[in-house]
Amino acid sequence: MEFPKINLHSHTSFSDGKNSIKKIVLKSLKLGLKHIAITDHFTNSWKANLILTLNSEEKIDMYLSEITECQKYIKININDFCLYKGIEIDVGSSATFIKRLIRPEKFDIILFEYLETPEGIAFVKNIIEYWKKSIFPNKTLPLLGLAHFDPSNFAYGGLDILIDFLKEHKIYFEFNSRYPEYYSRRNELFFKKLKEYEIMVAIGSDAHSLRQLANISEPLERIKDYELQGNLGILIEHLRHY
Repeated sequence: MEFPKINLHSHTSFSDGKNSIKKIVLKSLKLGLKHIAITDHFTNSWKANLILTLNSEEKIDMYLSEITECQKYIKININDFCLYKGIEIDVGSSATFIKRLIRPEKFDIILFEYLETPEGIAFVKNIIEYWKKSIFPNKTLPLLGLAHFDPSNFAYGGLDILIDFLKEHKIYFEFNSRYPEYYSRRNELFFKKLKEYEIMVAIGSDAHSLRQLANISEPLERIKDYELQGNLGILIEHLRHY
């Protein structure tokens, strides 16, 4: 089965990436990528003291406006390339901060990072339910995913809770080339359950520079190792509806 080249996790100079949105898009085109998501950081946790982040309504609007301009150019001039508006939300952020600044209807993809405990699952579920009730009644949320997620945190007693959470909210697992240890054989039971329940999987390189955008071959090989091509196919089909 042949898949289009996808990379749904990249960072720009709006957070801790080295390049502009435009440079990311141009490089992605040269690399032959077909689906690329810009997913800059959003946090008010300890991480906000270390990196730039999308921490205000004004900055988020500027960020989305730049992606929109690139999308308009792509729509007119390029037939087989898709650019997505994304954001990577630190689960260590306060619920008030997330609810105040994140408007899910403005995004195509929302990633959650640092989901490590059942309490973290409860926190994310609270955010999702808030979005559904307050902002998205009778509408579909953007595509949701887990950024560089370590399944081993849920290996002992929490795996069923995790799988139920992913199924209920249609959240995908990201094969991230920067964190290959997260899809090692120690997590084989988790991947068997992903296949069994047809939970989507995606590929992301967590790129902070142009050269990292191409780091997608190894994650695809691991997807094949775990026989999750069908799960990736479901995600790609989902992307085609945007």
